[in-house]
Amino acid sequence: MKITILDDYFDTVRTLGCFEKLKGHDVTIWNDHVQDVDELAERLKDTEALVLIRERTHIRAPLLDRLPRLKLISQRSVFPHIDVEDCTRLGVIVSSSQHPGTPSYATAELTWGLVIAAMRQIPQQMESLKAGTWQIGVGNTLRGRTLGVFGYGRIGRAVAAYGEAFGMNIMFWASEESRARAKEDGFATAAGKTDFFAQCDVISLHLRLYDSTRYIVTADDLSHMKPTALLVNTSRAQLIEPGALVQGLRDGRPGMAAVDVYEDEPMRDTEHPLLQMDNVVCTPHLGYVTREEYEMQFTDIFDQIIAYQDGAPSNVINPEML
Repeated sequence: MKITILDDYFDTVRTLGCFEKLKGHDVTIWNDHVQDVDELAERLKDTEALVLIRERTHIRAPLLDRLPRLKLISQRSVFPHIDVEDCTRLGVIVSSSQHPGTPSYATAELTWGLVIAAMRQIPQQMESLKAGTWQIGVGNTLRGRTLGVFGYGRIGRAVAAYGEAFGMNIMFWASEESRARAKEDGFATAAGKTDFFAQCDVISLHLRLYDSTRYIVTADDLSHMKPTALLVNTSRAQLIEPGALVQGLRDGRPGMAAVDVYEDEPMRDTEHPLLQMDNVVCTPHLGYVTREEYEMQFTDIFDQIIAYQDGAPSNVINPEML
C-alpha cells in the first residue's frame, strides 16, 4: 500500500521499533506542517492509507474530495479534525483506537512538570540566572494546597495521583455522571462549579473537546479563582472561552497559568499575549511528545493498517463502511 505519514516534525517515526510493521509498504513521511488544501491534495494524490499524528492536520471535505485513491485514515484517540461523514460518503474507513484503560502518562507527567515550573517560577528563575541577577522572587510549595481536576478521565486521575503524592488535597469537577463516579471512588467533588474555581489553588483541565465541552471554562469561572491560583491546560485551548484566559491573567484571576495548547497550532506568533506575560509558562504542545508515547501510539496506528490490509479493519469509527 501507498502510505503517507503527515507532520512527523523530527523524523521520529522511522526510528521507532514499530515502524518495522510497515516493511514492504511504500511509505512517505512529511516532516513539515501544511494545511493548504491544494498542497495537501498534491502530496496525497496517490495515498491509499493516511497516517495522522493526533490533530495536527485537519482532514475536511474539500481535501477528501480530491483524494480518489484514499481508502483508510489510521490514527489514535479523538477525531474532531476529521470530517467522518464525508469519509463515509467517499468510502474511506477511519480507524482510531480509543485506547481504553490506557491514559497518556506522558501528558500527565508534562502537566505535573508545568505545575511545578509555574509554582516555583523555574523558567523565569533560569532566565534571571542567565542574566546574572540570581533569584527574582519567592515561589510556592504544593503540599497542603488544593488541586482541582476538571474532568474525571484517565489523564485527570493520573494527575490527581501525582497531586496526592505531593501531599495535596484533591477536588474534582466534571459532568454529573463523572462526579458520581469520583465520589464512589472516594474523591471529593465541589459543591458547584463556582465553588470549584474559588476553592482550588491549582486547577488542571482534562476534558476531551466535544460540542458540549467547547468553551466550558468561561471568563466568569476564571474571575472566581484566587489571585494566587494557577490554571493549567494541557488538553485543548478551545475548552476556554476565547480571550478569557488572557483577560483573566491581566485582571489578576488566576494569578498564573501554564499552557501547552493553543487555538491555532503550530503556534508561531512570537507576539502571542501569553508569551508576553511573566506569570505564564508556555510549551509547544509537548503533552504526548515522548518516544515512549509515540511507540505506543504508532503501534496501534500501524496495527490498524495491517488489520485493514488483512480484510478485518479494527477500531473503525464509521462502521457503516464495514
